[in-house]
Amino acid sequence: MTQIVFNRRTLLTAGGLVMAGGVSGLLLPARAEGLAPTETMTGGANNYRKGAAIVERIGKGGFWMSGTVRRAGDGAPLAGQRIQIWAHTVEGQEHEPQSHGATLTDKDGKFRLEMPQIIPIFGQPHGHLAYDSGEFKTVFLRPVMKSPKETSLEAHFVLGPA
Repeated sequence: MTQIVFNRRTLLTAGGLVMAGGVSGLLLPARAEGLAPTETMTGGANNYRKGAAIVERIGKGGFWMSGTVRRAGDGAPLAGQRIQIWAHTVEGQEHEPQSHGATLTDKDGKFRLEMPQIIPIFGQPHGHLAYDSGEFKTVFLRPVMKSPKETSLEAHFVLGPA
């Protein structure tokens, strides 16, 4: 008989898979209004810095953080939305200013920002992302990497009304 172990890592991984892959009625009932907004993740706002500068790259780079931003309901891509990114990296810790930067989504609602390699803190390699432009409800995400050897991480936002 297979035994499932429930701990913080398995719950975070399962939650991340659900958020990244979507659940089309498998775990949640269908919603008449369409795509539901992304919920803020526990720990996502840790070390958040309001107003982090929009940058071309954080530090020396080598790691890619990317994702999409869509509107709740119809799923339309949202251009020009500000996404702040920060993490514990080979060049600095989460709380340090040089570990923070922001980028804007393109016409297809996609964002991509190069940053230093993320390394584990508290046993988990993870990033932090925030939608904080104000037009929609603020959302903080904290996706966990499967391995500290990965060189990219994705996060996807579905934004609801402010």
